[in-house]
Amino acid sequence: MIEAKLLNRRILLVEDDYLIAYGMQHELQALGMHVVGPAASVKDALVLLDSEPVDGAILDVNLNDEKVFPVAEALVAIGVPFAFTTGYSASDLPAAWQYVTRFEKPVDAAKVVLALFDSDTPLASGS
Repeated sequence: MIEAKLLNRRILLVEDDYLIAYGMQHELQALGMHVVGPAASVKDALVLLDSEPVDGAILDVNLNDEKVFPVAEALVAIGVPFAFTTGYSASDLPAAWQYVTRFEKPVDAAKVVLALFDSDTPLASGS
């Protein structure tokens, strides 16, 4: 079932595992969302973020040999909500990022985006 609050939302998808990214992209599109990406690196994600507006983001914490935190910082700066997807526990994240809503892999993309746009769910944003 497509949720009206998800229709036409633009979601930045940052995930370095091709199969996970492919599956999440198709799941998000089936919900009526526009996927920006997927991006497999911090550099690619920042380029996408500079070139296209987004309503929210799903960020894999570990992208090959780099962490996604520069992308998270950019999203906070512009007030865009996001959530982390990871195998890490909250205590494994740097203290500055432990407050961010985190979904353990494997994730259900629908649950992540519903949380992004649920006003009762505390997520990371610039506000």
